[in-house]
Amino acid sequence: MRLRRRNFLRLAAGAAALPVLPRAVRADTYPSRPVHILCGFAAGGAADTVARLTAEWLSERLGQQFVVDNRPGAGTNIATEAVVQAAPDGYTLLLVTGANAINITLYQHLNFDFLRDMTPVAGVIRVPQVMVVNPQVPAKTVAEFIAYAKANPGKINMGSGGVGSTLHVAGELFKMMAGVNLVHVPYRGDAPALVDLMGGQIQVMFDLTAAALPFIKAGKIRALAVTSATRTPSLPDLPPISDVLPGYEATSFEGIAAPKDTPVDIVDKLNKAINAGFTDAKFKARLADLGGDGMPGTPGDFRKVIADETEKWGKVVKFARLKAE
Repeated sequence: MRLRRRNFLRLAAGAAALPVLPRAVRADTYPSRPVHILCGFAAGGAADTVARLTAEWLSERLGQQFVVDNRPGAGTNIATEAVVQAAPDGYTLLLVTGANAINITLYQHLNFDFLRDMTPVAGVIRVPQVMVVNPQVPAKTVAEFIAYAKANPGKINMGSGGVGSTLHVAGELFKMMAGVNLVHVPYRGDAPALVDLMGGQIQVMFDLTAAALPFIKAGKIRALAVTSATRTPSLPDLPPISDVLPGYEATSFEGIAAPKDTPVDIVDKLNKAINAGFTDAKFKARLADLGGDGMPGTPGDFRKVIADETEKWGKVVKFARLKAE
């Protein structure tokens, strides 16, 4: 009887340990097959470029193919929900963008809770925007533009890449802090908005520096200020909007997240691999070409970025009474 009891206890202890073993083995051998990074934007855009840059770096660093899977639609919610529902094994990842932080308030009935259902892995890039106007606008500084807008309430059109986009909420934050009445004109992306800005159909917009820079240099649009808290290397002569509106800051960011309950050691492995890129001259140069800076830090640091951005843009969405189209 005593022998049976001893054997039973030994077998029970072994059985209790079994669920832990597959997780440990996965982490030790990860990645052993291709990894998919879902991107909620179409191929060719700024977010897709960051996704492909990250995928290329991780493929080289971890010795397995990382593949970008574009799932545009519903303001990135289609891609996000697919990752939320994926197995938490590190083989399905999400390119997190500022849209994810905005959508938490913008959309009323999401099928997921982003902060609860996702595991932040690492930030990749933070990109300032630039406030640009049509050359016919009689303002060469932010202060002059605010004065001009207050003298012409409801007569100045502000373009954006769509309702609730990072470009749109940057403009809404400006309107809120400056106390000006600008008419929002949404477009399907920033490229057509830039075309109409040059043509005079809209008078002002907030855009990513990399997208606007060629037209600024060509004199087709005029840059007034950057949206970051400090000056940016890509436009060193431009002051930040915060010089006129203290506390103003609106930057876009991208990073990587995994489904909830992804093993900690897999998350840490991915985090260390991404952070290694910020010390690599080639990787850093490619981030700079996109007009941004790397976001080194822990998974916890990236979680805080997402939480802070969610709180910040939630206030703007509510103030401007924005609703998803």
